[in-house]
Amino acid sequence: MAPQRRTGPGTGPYEVVTMGRIGVDLYPAQTGVPIPEVASFNKYLGGSPTNVAVAAARYGRRAAVVTKVGDDPFGTYVRKALGEFGVDDRFVGTDPHNPTPITFCEVFPPDDFPLYFYRFPKAPDLNVAADELDTDAIAAAQVFWATVTGLCAEPSRTATLAALEASRPCPFTVLDLDWRPMFWDSPDEGRRWVQEALAFADVAVGNLDEVEVAVGTRDPRGAAKRLRDKGVKLAVVKQGPKGVLAVDDSGEVELPPVPVDVVNGLGAGDAFGGALVDGLLSGLPLTTVIARANAAGAIVAGRLACSSAMPTAAEVDAKLKEAADAR
Repeated sequence: MAPQRRTGPGTGPYEVVTMGRIGVDLYPAQTGVPIPEVASFNKYLGGSPTNVAVAAARYGRRAAVVTKVGDDPFGTYVRKALGEFGVDDRFVGTDPHNPTPITFCEVFPPDDFPLYFYRFPKAPDLNVAADELDTDAIAAAQVFWATVTGLCAEPSRTATLAALEASRPCPFTVLDLDWRPMFWDSPDEGRRWVQEALAFADVAVGNLDEVEVAVGTRDPRGAAKRLRDKGVKLAVVKQGPKGVLAVDDSGEVELPPVPVDVVNGLGAGDAFGGALVDGLLSGLPLTTVIARANAAGAIVAGRLACSSAMPTAAEVDAKLKEAADAR
């Protein structure tokens, strides 16, 4: 997309480029009550791949996001928030016809967090077109991160596949399996496009519902094998309270979750993704990568917000030490 202004730190190629959903999260200030009884809401930058970029920036990584917002005050807020988080907004386009999306949630700890997406008549991030992409910037990145939601509608579907193809020179191309059924006609339709996207992925990340849509099984090891059979080098299967399974050429790692008193489970997966990216870029052993990602997810699950809750490396280290001391 046409460059607008540089807000991210440093110069040269990006370490992390993400692509897809962006918007505003309006989360209730009162937890444990349904939306009709909520008295006030807090406003945050939102959208899964956007949160991953924010999480990566927290570790000092030079990050950018490829997306679009509406020509409205919420779009202005989103651009401002990206700059404050150190994420470059030069690839954030403007859709003059559709409003910036808003997402509401209800917060019922420990495990019930209903989401209500307002992406009507169409989300601007689904109107990113292939001819608007800076494929050179994508190809030069060390990590390119795309989500399955970007495949649910045109022109974003074609653009996402084009970006994935352009990312072949990247050391790591990550496909977040990110299944949101309300954006699709059926799981079968989703599986068709996920299968096509997996052909470009080095890393695939998803929970049990997401891997079932992607490869047709909820069995963690079976799903990891099927993902690997598709050419994925690192398959990461999140199993909720049973922990995380990660399989690469060196073998498998399975770790339990880091204990946490859950405040809001939304955003934990994005924190996991940001830490995963940082660990891969740091060349850490797989066990360490997954342990740090687990800790980052736990930290955000213990906080109300998503983007502004993303932890620093020091906070992740402290959480790991706290978990070790508790054993």
